[in-house]
Amino acid sequence: MRLETVTPGGDALGVVETAALLRELTAGLISASDFDEALDQLVRTCGAAVPGVTWCSVTILQAGRPASVAASDAPIRVLDEVQYGGDGPAMAAIRQRDLVVVPDLRAGASWQPWTDRALALGVHGVISAPVDIDDQVIGSLNLYARAPEALTERRQLTAMLLAEHAGLLLAAVRDRVRAGESAHVPHPPATPDPASDEVVGQAIGVIMTQRGCPAADALEVLRTASDALSIPLSEVAQRLVASVARKSVGRPKG
Repeated sequence: MRLETVTPGGDALGVVETAALLRELTAGLISASDFDEALDQLVRTCGAAVPGVTWCSVTILQAGRPASVAASDAPIRVLDEVQYGGDGPAMAAIRQRDLVVVPDLRAGASWQPWTDRALALGVHGVISAPVDIDDQVIGSLNLYARAPEALTERRQLTAMLLAEHAGLLLAAVRDRVRAGESAHVPHPPATPDPASDEVVGQAIGVIMTQRGCPAADALEVLRTASDALSIPLSEVAQRLVASVARKSVGRPKG
């Protein structure tokens, strides 16, 4: 039987497809040497991986103030910065801590002059999903579409999963960078094990899709299983991913 998440509109997101996307995101972010590089990796991965999305950006606030912004295109970076002086979907998602979706900006949106600037750039649809990194750093992952109505319910679910996963990974990058800075060592921090981190990322994606839970809860499920079985977290993750892969290969086509 195929495991899948179904949105209210009946659009299905396969577990294997989701796991592959989250694996790519994990690999990109864990290889980043600092937080800004991780943001650039996040933008590149999400912009290229989600069908219907033309541009991608991420907006980060620290202690309530604009701290960082990364974008797949220079005009989109400027568009995000327009929000700092007023309002827009990214700031609304950060403030409300909820998904903000406007499938067609021509139908009317709440934010001026942001909407006028967006339409002038050819942006007709937007999804902004809140990204929770830690108590002081929050943000929004923003997906922009050139075509009206391209951001379907499936794309909205994908944006939520990406934002949840990205928050977990960005928190890890931030902690690693801060640990390196506080240690005052002349050499860089120890390089993480990409293979182990990637398989854990895949397993987190599988659990998020199966249970419809946030990334932090999915990680806690893995940790609980690891403690109960007295085996390493990476091995628990590997077993789960292998099990899903076997089911995917064995299911009938059509």
